[in-house]
Amino acid sequence: MTSDPNRQESVRSVNDFSTAMASQQTPPPAQNGHALVPSQQQQQQQQPPSPSLGEQDKARLIEEILLSDVGVKTLLNRLKQSITACREFSAFIKRRASLEEEHAQGLRKLCSLTHTNIRRPECRQGTYARSFEETTRIHGRMAENGLQFSLALQQMYEDLTELGNNMDRGKKHWKQTGLAFERKVQDAEMLVEKAKIKYDTAAEEYDRAKSGDRRAGKSPFSIRGTKKGPQHEEDLYRKVQIADGDYSARVQQASAARAELISSLRPSTVRSLREMVAECDSGLTAQLQRFAQLNEKYLLSNGLSVSPIKSENPDARSMRDVISLINNEKDFESYILDLAATVPLSSRNQEVKYERHPSLTSSGPNPSSAPPNQPMQQGAHQQAYHHQQSPQPVHQPVHQPVHQPVHQPVHQPVHQSPQQQTHQPNHQPTRNISPDRDQKSQIPQSQGFGAVVQAPVMFPSPNSQQISVPTQYAGSHFTGVDYPKTRPVFGQSLEALSARDESVVPILVYQCIQAVDLYGLDVEGIYRLSGEKKHVERLKLIFDNDPSSVDFRKQEDFFGDVNSVASILKQFFRDLPDPLLTNLLYKEFIAASRIVDDITRRDSLHELINRLPDPNYATLRAVILHLNRVQMNSNANRMNSGNLAICFGPTLMGSNLSPNIADAGWQVRVVDTILQNCFSIFDDD
Repeated sequence: MTSDPNRQESVRSVNDFSTAMASQQTPPPAQNGHALVPSQQQQQQQQPPSPSLGEQDKARLIEEILLSDVGVKTLLNRLKQSITACREFSAFIKRRASLEEEHAQGLRKLCSLTHTNIRRPECRQGTYARSFEETTRIHGRMAENGLQFSLALQQMYEDLTELGNNMDRGKKHWKQTGLAFERKVQDAEMLVEKAKIKYDTAAEEYDRAKSGDRRAGKSPFSIRGTKKGPQHEEDLYRKVQIADGDYSARVQQASAARAELISSLRPSTVRSLREMVAECDSGLTAQLQRFAQLNEKYLLSNGLSVSPIKSENPDARSMRDVISLINNEKDFESYILDLAATVPLSSRNQEVKYERHPSLTSSGPNPSSAPPNQPMQQGAHQQAYHHQQSPQPVHQPVHQPVHQPVHQPVHQPVHQSPQQQTHQPNHQPTRNISPDRDQKSQIPQSQGFGAVVQAPVMFPSPNSQQISVPTQYAGSHFTGVDYPKTRPVFGQSLEALSARDESVVPILVYQCIQAVDLYGLDVEGIYRLSGEKKHVERLKLIFDNDPSSVDFRKQEDFFGDVNSVASILKQFFRDLPDPLLTNLLYKEFIAASRIVDDITRRDSLHELINRLPDPNYATLRAVILHLNRVQMNSNANRMNSGNLAICFGPTLMGSNLSPNIADAGWQVRVVDTILQNCFSIFDDD
């Protein structure tokens, strides 16, 4: 067979290329399953860096590693660590800010409550109160420092969160872009491997056909029959040429892709990732330094609040100096001396003396027969009163015996005509005594001087009925007459009463508050216990007749029953056409009472109170300041702010309307919050 020189030369070049490729060692598989290029083999064969490497050697080695096939993945993992550290620190800062804010708010609330309690009369005053108040002010400044520290930490948390989010977005971008370049080169190298395997297989078959190796009698076979030797060699040669061309093209493509990756794509990705890692680490370090500075500033501010520097502010006092100003002996002396003007002379250990009444100096029974200390024997139901009025001259009835002594006590029957009764309204009536009774039963026997036995007296009424009241309360207001409602008070609006009486606070409210302040602050259960019904009804008639004539500074004007005064005050508010807190603002008051935070709830109620009409606002202010004085004496009257709120919540907000009954608990909370923040809402002038 004639050989073609060009064909022989081509075959020879193919064989030489195959031999050269076969002489190379098979590269070990990479971690991703692809074959490593020669440069990777060399890197794997390198020894680990020596600890004694110089700075230049370290920089060169780091650069080689980052520009290798594992550089992008290494930087992505390192950036992930930086982002995780940033988010962990931001979570710590957020929790720390929350704790500091909670502590500062609680401390500020405690200081405010303590300030209010210090001003109460039952608390110790003097140098102790001033020092303790100054101590709470120091704590207030510490609370403000804590709030400022918390705000700074909150700003740090926002900055760290923004930094972490930006780094995370950059990481996702370069992970997608950089790894896409790496995968493109790896795919090209896999195609090279497949083309090489195909080329090697064709070259080996051509070599066997050329050398006449049939391997166990096998012969080439085709659909047209068995191929002869030269024809088979020619087919194999064409197959080798095709495989050679495909293999060469794949190698060129992979080389071009790797060259582009190494020269531009990978360095730009590595550079961007390194910059992001440096930015995240620098930002985190800067925030840590800022955190350290804020802690130092916070602790230093608290330290200066507790113990200021005297050289900068000579007048500043530390907490220790403030507490050292307490003088127990001076406070005790001041407290005792302040009572000197209020202690009556009668309580200063004076001797009790017996004084004979002037009316008995000229006539009457022998004092020796009636010792001053002899108890009264007149009856189990008779009472001795401390205030005895001078006896009034009376006319003797025509059927009385003429031998009756002229020194008969004032408890004689007095028969007057209706005209006499109307012209003498201020004469104290006496008890009716039957003329048939024995004269001895009319004159007290064996009684000490001043022990006047008094019994209920009977007042005439237009219907000839009689009402029994104690004689010391038998004034002009308490006769049995039914007063006409000339100036009604109950059931009238506050605007109408204010315009009619020219008083922004109704006279009834003013009189009742005055009576309870004078006589009821120490009465147990005041405003919780009801007064006697007949007293309540009589007082209502008096106020509806002429409220300006009432003076509750005198106990006899309200029968000495302070619980009845409290009852008519509550009844007045219940009878208002529009409740004191008004139906217009009712829903807003209930909504404010549902607020959980104490400060926010107080401020919301304060804003609503300021929107009340002038008569309502002035009346509410007078009532709340009065109830605050009641609760300040809760040790004696057992009526704290919670108990008073139960009594006055539905009364001031109008629970008598059926839709409002379900809100009773919230109504109580409204009044309770106002009472607890009395001086924050109203001025005490």
